[in-house]
Amino acid sequence: MSLYKGWKFKGKELSYIKNILSSDFRADSSGTMNERLEVKFAKIHKQNYAVTANSGTSTLHMALNAFGVGHGDEVIIPALTVAMCGYAVWQCGAVPVYADVKKDTFLIDPHDIEKKITKKTKAIMVVHLYGLMCDMSAIKRIAKKNKLFILEDCAQCFFASDEKKRIAGTVGDVGSWSFENSKHITTGDGGIVSTNNAKLAKKMREFACAGFKNVTAKSGKVRIDRNKFQDPNWKRHAVLAYNYRLPEVAAAIGLAQIERLNFFLSKRIVMGKKFRKVISKNNFDILINQLIPNQFTHSYYTFPCIFNGKKYGVKWQEFRKKFIYFGGDGIYAAWQTVNNEPAFKDAKEKGLYSGSMKISSSYGWGDAENAENIQKIMMQFTTNQRNLAEMNKQEKALNKTLKYYKNKLKP
Repeated sequence: MSLYKGWKFKGKELSYIKNILSSDFRADSSGTMNERLEVKFAKIHKQNYAVTANSGTSTLHMALNAFGVGHGDEVIIPALTVAMCGYAVWQCGAVPVYADVKKDTFLIDPHDIEKKITKKTKAIMVVHLYGLMCDMSAIKRIAKKNKLFILEDCAQCFFASDEKKRIAGTVGDVGSWSFENSKHITTGDGGIVSTNNAKLAKKMREFACAGFKNVTAKSGKVRIDRNKFQDPNWKRHAVLAYNYRLPEVAAAIGLAQIERLNFFLSKRIVMGKKFRKVISKNNFDILINQLIPNQFTHSYYTFPCIFNGKKYGVKWQEFRKKFIYFGGDGIYAAWQTVNNEPAFKDAKEKGLYSGSMKISSSYGWGDAENAENIQKIMMQFTTNQRNLAEMNKQEKALNKTLKYYKNKLKP
């Protein structure tokens, strides 16, 4: 096994897991691992409540359900995002409406959000892709004017901030994060939501905890009074719900990871800034940097940029292979826009059964020209290098690649 395997798990992960096993999964004086993770997460985000779950998709579903999103409602989502954002809307029996993105930031366009609002719109799901926050000032004004809920999907965005120094996930009604294994911090798979609204927190926890009536906004404990819980007359479940709870072992890993969040963040930010500097320094527009608005900070889950190879007759895969040849990691493409994924195209063309109600063939609508164009020419570079030596290797590989094409394409 490589000496570098498991470098992300050099904190207290094993210690916390051993505590769980040695206590037979019983909570100690500090509470369960889930409780400790929730308290820590809420505190660093200056939120009153946090609720863990088994995935970042589950957390989106929990939040939309807490908003009251149901059959026939519409939720505006960016077209350029993962399909799971659309799935969460579908899981509520609602319709995802695709908003376009801005050409320079690649993030949801507030002006297009306004165009897509109808009488059926219940919520706006903004997605802080790649580690950069959306224009929450504009989006919040739109939501307030139209009495809409805001869900912030921060799966790729830990501790980025906007021009008002607000942290991602703390501006809307609910913030949602993923702990999937490629994220800034991970539990292998998992997620968490935060909010300052006690009613929303209670609804999300009930929905994630199989509808147990005695869970609260602050706690997921279901056996508060054993005399009641073990009484044959005790009725346990208040609402129809899912079992989205995060296993204790996963929560233990998450607690150890969040204790080292600044360590993980700093690495990605350093790598992202190195890539950005290389592109700017070469002054060669075969790659175009993502715009970072003034006073915004980027947390660089990945380093996104536009590949302008068509201008020079260079193909996307050709550039990627040359980068790898010079020692670079693989370059990732953007997902298909949600409206172009087969599952959603079929739903629009054939109608969709969600629960007991058939959605009409208008399921999922909204032009998204910018998103579809950007998806084809997006390049995403990795930012999860373990040390400075690896970062320098990636920086040099990109520099060599740009210089190679710059020299080759000279008139």
